[in-house]
Amino acid sequence: MSRLPTYEEIRSAPKVLLHDHLDGGLRAETIVDLARDSGHELPSTDPDNLATWFQEAADSGSLERYLDTFAHTVGVMQSREALVRVAAECAEDLADDGVVYAEVRYAPEQHTSAGLGLDEVVEAVLEGFRLGSAGPDGRPRIQVGTLLTAMRHQARSMEIAELAVRYRDVGVVGFDIAGAEAGYPPTRHIDAFEYLQRENAHFTIHAGEGFGLPSIWQAIQWCGADRLGHGVRIIDDITVSGDGEAKLGRLAAYVRDKRIPLEMCPTSNLQTGAAASIAEHPIGLLRRLYFRVTVNTDNRLMSGTSVSKEFAKLVDAFGYDWDDLQWFTVNAMKSAFIPFDERLALINGVIKPGFAQLKWRA
Repeated sequence: MSRLPTYEEIRSAPKVLLHDHLDGGLRAETIVDLARDSGHELPSTDPDNLATWFQEAADSGSLERYLDTFAHTVGVMQSREALVRVAAECAEDLADDGVVYAEVRYAPEQHTSAGLGLDEVVEAVLEGFRLGSAGPDGRPRIQVGTLLTAMRHQARSMEIAELAVRYRDVGVVGFDIAGAEAGYPPTRHIDAFEYLQRENAHFTIHAGEGFGLPSIWQAIQWCGADRLGHGVRIIDDITVSGDGEAKLGRLAAYVRDKRIPLEMCPTSNLQTGAAASIAEHPIGLLRRLYFRVTVNTDNRLMSGTSVSKEFAKLVDAFGYDWDDLQWFTVNAMKSAFIPFDERLALINGVIKPGFAQLKWRA
């Protein structure tokens, strides 16, 4: 049996990230700086202690404490300067982790309390990603696309969808809805999804994380989602017999047959109670059954994670080798919301050669 990839080796592999929240990935020291400038009160002004507070709150099992963390990240992201800095540092941190393509999402409506308009928010974030993506020689180290998120408990989804379409040729690659699933089905926003379909625009929907199969069914069959944010609860439509044979229900079979991408975030799913441990995470079975599974971070600050750390945990739990990690990565690149030729260029020109070199070294 060949040696399994180490964390340091995984860091050097080319990676693709599809599900990452901008307001969930700030550097702790940046939060302290921005809070001092804006007068926002924090639980701690020591960056190390603050980072620990975020992770402990996220690990607490309390949804209220978990949501409290975003009050502090969003709270310091209310000026153009703050948004540019946060976006630039996000691109830098992802590139440092070996990510070659990322789609980072955020809700513009959450960053207007100090007077910014929605267009100003989007333009600030795009500027930050442009600055942070550039290497010392001026050439991009990473390609970042943004997803504009509407909050499912609010009534601004059409406005945000129109915003996404307005900026889709300059860095916004798609649309998303997020927030509590229970009581806020995606069909409440069906007018926005129908508009996006008429405009030939891409969108993903948070579904099957905090709620079950009905949320996934509505996201796909009523709203026409291109991808599922998390989608963990699709496991509820799969029965595994004592001999390990899996029987798929009609919805699970449809998701697999149609190759609908699942944006899975293992560590985050543990924190929100969607899985009991990495070893028990549905990703193991779904990978074995060849669903279109991708590996993501969700909220890097709250989960204390990165794509490399997520991969390393999966290697430890399931014994995944370089072929498995390449499979996840190519899945993600195939599922990205950029044109086919650009996806193919990254797969054949960056991802496959990068993994081939790592396999040769191993």
